[in-house]
Amino acid sequence: MKALEEYVRSIPDFPEEGIIFRDVTSVLQDADGLRLAVDTMQEKVKDLEFDVVAGPESRGFIFGTPIAYNTHKPFVLIRKKGKLPCETVERSYDLEYGQATIEMHKDSIKPGQKVLVVDDLIATGGTTEAMIKLIESLGGEVVGVVVLMELAGLKGREKIKDYRLEAAIVYPGK
Repeated sequence: MKALEEYVRSIPDFPEEGIIFRDVTSVLQDADGLRLAVDTMQEKVKDLEFDVVAGPESRGFIFGTPIAYNTHKPFVLIRKKGKLPCETVERSYDLEYGQATIEMHKDSIKPGQKVLVVDDLIATGGTTEAMIKLIESLGGEVVGVVVLMELAGLKGREKIKDYRLEAAIVYPGK
């Protein structure tokens, strides 16, 4: 079997010159790559005790749901503003060019629940930090974050330095 890194397609100069885009779709399109990604991420957090798995749309759903299923835990959706039908709480955060808002159902996390956050990528850490603050606003305790890929050169880990972060693949550059 190939190493997990071999399933990730690297596209130079996208979306702009000098950037190497790490394409997760090449992992998802390969049954062995997808299985290896989920298994590797789950293995990274096997020692954590958690009650709930939470992840953002859309790729956090893709990797978080099988981890929730495999560990027999519920999965909580973190969505872009305006996508959830019930009462929500929201958190806005800065992007490279603008701002975004994420939200969760107000009743999705109970006070004291231990939460594992799952996503495909951490880059600058803005989305991850916003998810953590949103979960904590509902009384949840984030016990860890696991991602498929970390772009270490963008220093996202520094934004969430008080939390355990595990990455299946760490890329040193941007």
